[in-house]
Amino acid sequence: MAGISDVPSSRGAQVGSSGAGQKLAALSGRVEKPEGGDGEEKAFTYQAERVLGSGSFGVVYQAHISETGETVAIKKVLQDKRYKNRELQIMQELRHPCIVELIHAFHTPGEKPGESYLNVVMEYCSETLHHILKHYTKMRTAVPYIFVQLYSYQMLRGCAHMHAIGICHRDIKPQNVLVDGKTHSLKICDFGSAKKLVKGEPNVAYICSRFYRAPELIFGATDYSTLIDIWSVACVSAELILGQVLFAGESGIDQLMEIIKILGTPTREDLLAMNPNHQEFKFPQVKSHSWSKVLGKRTTTEAIDWISKLLQYNPKTRPTGLEACMHVLFDDLRDQGARICGSKPMPETLFWFSREEMVLMSEAMRRKLIPDWVTLESGGDWKPRGGGRARPHRSAAASPEEPGKASAAPRRDGQKISPQHGSHSRATTS
Repeated sequence: MAGISDVPSSRGAQVGSSGAGQKLAALSGRVEKPEGGDGEEKAFTYQAERVLGSGSFGVVYQAHISETGETVAIKKVLQDKRYKNRELQIMQELRHPCIVELIHAFHTPGEKPGESYLNVVMEYCSETLHHILKHYTKMRTAVPYIFVQLYSYQMLRGCAHMHAIGICHRDIKPQNVLVDGKTHSLKICDFGSAKKLVKGEPNVAYICSRFYRAPELIFGATDYSTLIDIWSVACVSAELILGQVLFAGESGIDQLMEIIKILGTPTREDLLAMNPNHQEFKFPQVKSHSWSKVLGKRTTTEAIDWISKLLQYNPKTRPTGLEACMHVLFDDLRDQGARICGSKPMPETLFWFSREEMVLMSEAMRRKLIPDWVTLESGGDWKPRGGGRARPHRSAAASPEEPGKASAAPRRDGQKISPQHGSHSRATTS
């Protein structure tokens, strides 16, 4: 590893927690060619510039690649050599314009004998929804309605893709949603809590940050579905509308009471749907509160209707990511003349759909979700670092597998992650 150089730490955008007091290092990583691939190994040197955040997971740096000048984010975590890093494994499966992209990963030695750190290199974005919310709160003004629509839609798209391959994020919150300040492209990040869910296999219930935790988790469910992410997305969207947290509980039980204040007391059927194994609980009988009163004059009837459909006790009555994208709330985005604040064009990747998403769409869904004006030329040109491209049009080839099920086949580009873009060094394969 290259010599250590101290750089002043500062709070950044890639994660929400503070990283004060951390020292930044110049790191170098050798990236191997893929199995059976051609070409030579390539070495890259990363000059860390500032700490973006830190916590029990490790540290996230903003850095630049000396050889290319590209700005990146590097998540450095202590790695137990006995186990593979699940976050890295999950990120290797995810390629989508609304999900932060893995560039590659490498190991560096720690200070103690036998100690090793995994460095996960990702694309860098300048903002988070957390910082955007703080900005508008400081300005004492509401987040523009078009941003509520645009950011909510892109969160759903990112969820739709990961859910199609069985991955549940399990910690969607404003701090874990990145935004490009120029294009307003949104990317879900931080897959440290993510897991590929398997039906019948128990999962931990104590997951997801409290304010955004679905009620079935509070009731101790261990056989939950990816629809816990849909609840979290709705909570974040409501926060964009209100300028403050929707359900701000101080404990798990208090969190549940905050939900009950608005949704009312759950019925017995709701309780069984959330957790069939729950013990009998007695709740005060509270009537549901009108969403129009909760959100007030801060938004539209379309947004109120959309929020009310996502924030349901019964997970099975919540829409999937793609179903939620079909709502009339997002019709403005599907207008060919849509602009951000009257001037800026929409993100060029807005209607690029992955193969995994396309497989889940019925013909009626495609007609609704993909505007007639979207073509290969006008729909944007998002290309994953590993090559290939998403499919923007209705005629995209469906998976040969059973309709309605996402393919577990290789990525869109048919390749494993390429050596300098999304691969990991030999140290990460153990």
